[in-house]
Amino acid sequence: MGLNRIDLLIIAVYLAGITLFGLRFRKRQRTMRDYFLADRNIPWWAISLSIVAAETSTLTIISIPGLAYDSNLTFLQVVMGYVIGRVIISFVLLPQYFRGELYTAYQLIERRFGPELRTVTAGLFLLTRAAAEGVRVYAVSIVVSIALGTGEIASIAIITLLTLIYTFEGGLGGDLDRCVVQTFIYVGGTLVGLVTILHLVPCGWGSVEAIAGGLHKFQVFDVSIFDPAVSPHWPHLNLAKPYTLWAGVIGGAIFTTASHGTDQLIVQRLLAARNQRQSVLALVASGLAVFFQFGLFLLVGVMLFAYYRVPSSAFGRADRIYPTFIVTRMPHGIAGLLIAAILAAAMSNLSAALNSLSSSAIMDLYVRLRPTVGEAGRLRLARLATVGWAMVLFGLAVLALHRVGRVVEFGLQIASVAYGALLGVFLLGVLTKRANQRGAIVGMGAGLAIEIYLWLGSSVAWTWWVAMGTSMTFATGYAASVLWRGKAKA
Repeated sequence: MGLNRIDLLIIAVYLAGITLFGLRFRKRQRTMRDYFLADRNIPWWAISLSIVAAETSTLTIISIPGLAYDSNLTFLQVVMGYVIGRVIISFVLLPQYFRGELYTAYQLIERRFGPELRTVTAGLFLLTRAAAEGVRVYAVSIVVSIALGTGEIASIAIITLLTLIYTFEGGLGGDLDRCVVQTFIYVGGTLVGLVTILHLVPCGWGSVEAIAGGLHKFQVFDVSIFDPAVSPHWPHLNLAKPYTLWAGVIGGAIFTTASHGTDQLIVQRLLAARNQRQSVLALVASGLAVFFQFGLFLLVGVMLFAYYRVPSSAFGRADRIYPTFIVTRMPHGIAGLLIAAILAAAMSNLSAALNSLSSSAIMDLYVRLRPTVGEAGRLRLARLATVGWAMVLFGLAVLALHRVGRVVEFGLQIASVAYGALLGVFLLGVLTKRANQRGAIVGMGAGLAIEIYLWLGSSVAWTWWVAMGTSMTFATGYAASVLWRGKAKA
């Protein structure tokens, strides 16, 4: 059917409304604490919803249904690991973050090891986060170009510019409140979409259950690890398979410990809580919300398969299935609402990325080199850094056009390349007393090297990369620290 004027009006009203909503925070930003931490006065439930919104991009909404369309629900095993990882962070890393006045995760590294390693970890975060976010911004163009026919580059430019406007003015405070609103929009929109798909499938849920159930699309656990026919050794461990129980529980938990415990994108939100207890509550609650959310998106993919019953190649790529369904099959009004919901997720994630990249660039790099700059000057530079990172992400998104496969997995792969090295260094600082800066830098280099090899030169699934990189970083860093200390004493 395509979108009509009602759909376009809904999308236009949403884009204008959410931009104006973010601008109302402009006058509240007087200090760096206001701009980057919202004066540490945000309730736990708002932080929890903002974490969910920050880690939910267009990748999630369009690619997770495509993943289920092609396979089943086994991705939920990874999401179970996401919940476990949050519990680990609550006990291991959060107590360290709430000792003192920290603005970024990498200030903790300086406090434990020294300024050089803080620069290295912050630099690695900036590089890999920018690359991963470039892919996420590119994913927006898939939806907008299908819906509006504006072309992929123009679509990227529209969303980037609108998100930049309120992020530039509102800082983290505007970002957090807007994330809460947008979370309700895209989850509510997805629920409406789910009901609509169910209504369009002939015979409703009974037909979905018969078609998808016969092809095992409701399978959550990969039971091959317990099957003696697969391997005489128990438990069977297939490192090339991304969505097994062990890859999910172990790999997913360690991935989340890194992504939510060492990545400034999430840590910045945790530091905005009123106290450590509220930060823990926000983090754990976000895990439960994310589990529900991923289950919802995966179920959409299964139901779309029951509706179309054709290979994903008929759409060009699996990521195009859900947005194509919205534009061509959804009733008018609902189609506009769902496109606005997807844009809500895209803008939430992009705004969070701009905030975290800006805060790390200013606090971890610039302020250390120019400590005499006053508060007003820092705030002005923070806004300029936000503009600069928006331009960088726009450029990276354009480069990603036609160069990636399934976007959700590619985005996770890029992030995984650095997470092991980062988490290994953080664990060296928190769990050991013998590790030193030299040893930690050596360990970080070893961890990064093994992860690059796993990415480019092996068949090991991405779900294991962070676990292996963390182990290599920790073991090598600790051994190098002990060796250097022994030489120093000699």
